Amino acid sequence: MSEIEIEPMTRLEGHGKIAIFLDDKGNVADAFYQIVEFRGYETFVRGLPIEEVPRTVSTICGVCRGVHFTASTKASDGVYGVEPTETAKKIREMFLCAHQVEDHAAILYALGLPDFVVGPEADPAERNIVGVVKKVGAETVKEILRKRFAAVRVMEILGGKPLHSVTGLPGGWAKRISEDERAEIEKLAKEMVELGKITIQVFEDVVLKNEKYLEMITSDYYRVVVNYMGTVKDGCINYYDGVQTVINPKGEVIDQFTADEYLDHVSERVVPWSYVKMTYLKKLGWKGFVEGDTSLYSVGPLARANIAPPSTPLAREAYDTMFDTLKEKPTHYILVYHWARAVELLNAAERVLELAQDAEITSPDVRAELSEVKGEGVGIIEAPRGTLIHHYKTDEKGIVTEANMIVATTHNHAPINLAIKKAAQHFIHNGVVDDKLLNYVEIAYRPYDICQACASHVLPGRDTLEVVVYDSDGEIVKVLRNF
Repeated sequence: MSEIEIEPMTRLEGHGKIAIFLDDKGNVADAFYQIVEFRGYETFVRGLPIEEVPRTVSTICGVCRGVHFTASTKASDGVYGVEPTETAKKIREMFLCAHQVEDHAAILYALGLPDFVVGPEADPAERNIVGVVKKVGAETVKEILRKRFAAVRVMEILGGKPLHSVTGLPGGWAKRISEDERAEIEKLAKEMVELGKITIQVFEDVVLKNEKYLEMITSDYYRVVVNYMGTVKDGCINYYDGVQTVINPKGEVIDQFTADEYLDHVSERVVPWSYVKMTYLKKLGWKGFVEGDTSLYSVGPLARANIAPPSTPLAREAYDTMFDTLKEKPTHYILVYHWARAVELLNAAERVLELAQDAEITSPDVRAELSEVKGEGVGIIEAPRGTLIHHYKTDEKGIVTEANMIVATTHNHAPINLAIKKAAQHFIHNGVVDDKLLNYVEIAYRPYDICQACASHVLPGRDTLEVVVYDSDGEIVKVLRNF
């Protein structure tokens, strides 16, 4: 049996590899998605005051900074047993929605769309953001970037910094919004809504009007049938708050739970080929890496779209068009993640505008009084990549003693493996492999918007080191590792 490795994986956050094993006839026997990097956040937040944790965990990832900040801030409410004020909740939701816009725009234009705008078989030197600029036009891309920056500016106003925010506190938020800031956010939100409209149009023009791409999107080799999980409030998807809802492949609700109940519904499982665990639905039990009648589930834009519609009018219109075109709901075509991501970008932008026009948003009532330390809190939100869980236990002084973080890539770990294997089995036959075929395999994981730095937050007990020795001709002589 021979092995093919895709290392490094491209156009994603973090470091990982794909190992594809061929049988004696050169066909794919199995394939594995491996996350090979280390992080240590569950370990070294121990000993921190819970108030410091949001600012610390925001550094898990420079891309996903706002979602870790928000989830851990929600968890800190539970540690103190306090309910944030309504104004604080709205500010937090506005912050999170701005992050959705900023993140979705980056992922779509830089990581996902190059396969479609430039082409899946294009030269790798062109199949990237530079190639997108050449195809779409520099002026259009400048406009997209300018409108994306509007979301970053909203995060800066609310969070105190454009990157690693500082304003989240147990029971609320550390600063109120002035009328001048509210007016600026409203103006910026209108720019973000325009970005959402542009993105929907780009997706329709570039992808949906191309018969070859539409055929690829609705192909069986990019189809993974599992359960889906997302957060629902008032019948619509909500990124900040709600009830965790799970549907089966037929679209039937099979489970619902609140943040404090998650351990009764979600289990984590260790696998031997990755430093990241895999999750499954606890009530169904582990059934292995299988589709259909399975305990595996997906999270993220496609999962959320399958579960419930967006809450805002323009996004709802785009959402209805998407499912009318696909003619199935729920849909299991994983490339539709890109389409659903574009719809969510518009939804989040509209929601920021709604909140910016809410009279209560400038209220000085931004923090509730704290009571005694309760010692445990769970914060669940919908990150751009999917459901994010932060769970902390503390001592009587609010010092963290235990931490657990389940991120979207962990939830999606098993479905990603299924997607990669299915694509590899479709494209690789008789031992024939080239860069074009391998990119079609990579296309299978890009819809999930993998963030491996977020997922691999474990600590091996020592620093890892690899030394590669080369000779004068650039050939590898020896590889030394301490792991």
